[in-house]
Amino acid sequence: MTIQTLVTTTATSSKWLQNYVKSFNWESFFHLVTTRFFNLLALTVLFFLINLIGKAILSRSFRKYLSTRDQTSNRLQTISMLTMNLFHYTILFFWVYALLSTLGVPVGTLIAGAGIFSLALGLGAQGFVSDLVTGISILVEQQFDVGDSVKIGTIEGVVTALGLRTTQVTSADGTVNYIPNRNITIIANRSRNNMRALVNIPIAANTPVEQLTPIIEAVNTKLVPAHPSILEDPDLIGVVTLTGGELVYQVALVAKNGSQFNLQATFLAAYLKAIRQAGIHLPTHNVTPPTA
Repeated sequence: MTIQTLVTTTATSSKWLQNYVKSFNWESFFHLVTTRFFNLLALTVLFFLINLIGKAILSRSFRKYLSTRDQTSNRLQTISMLTMNLFHYTILFFWVYALLSTLGVPVGTLIAGAGIFSLALGLGAQGFVSDLVTGISILVEQQFDVGDSVKIGTIEGVVTALGLRTTQVTSADGTVNYIPNRNITIIANRSRNNMRALVNIPIAANTPVEQLTPIIEAVNTKLVPAHPSILEDPDLIGVVTLTGGELVYQVALVAKNGSQFNLQATFLAAYLKAIRQAGIHLPTHNVTPPTA
């Protein structure tokens, strides 16, 4: 290609671009952009208000229903949270659909051509569907409710929220754990049955065990009436060797779920105080109470 030909081609292209810019209807273009922008803004505000008002109505309805019952139902709180989540994601879906339709995207044609399942996979929603199915299974099978004390994998705490995608478990130190529902496989629910609170009193090989029994019984006689959560008389199991090799005198308390940890601490402190007041020497090594 000669230099003259190149100059001619460049001049022709430049002239064509200038003619295109001059002939372009900028007024119509800016009108279209402005119209689309305000339409999208109006749709966003509309769906935001629908979401806000709908959640307020649902929340008020559940609170009103719960107020007519003798006590708060964890089951109803769980259903309430799932209903709110379902409503939120439904509004979110129609908002996205409305935005795409306003922008001229043929959403209906895409769904009809690719199929809802294929479209979901294409949008990376496979994990969401798995979370949703697992969340519904947890609700239907009543595996746990809001307020239950649970252990999910290595996480222990109280269920504070059950959603369509995640479950929130608050640990004893206040940490909020967000667990995807699809990762919930094995659940230990400590709020369904009565629990055993094991109190381990550290002893040495030369500790006069025969003197401990009457001291412990005296403490039980005093403390048990003050703790109505204890359902049965304390069981004095006796001398037990723990996994680490420590010798302990073990007492088992059957109590309502949720009260076992407080009972462990209260009774252990009372036992230790009474035993030391009796002049019996106890070892000073630390003993970790087993999880009930």
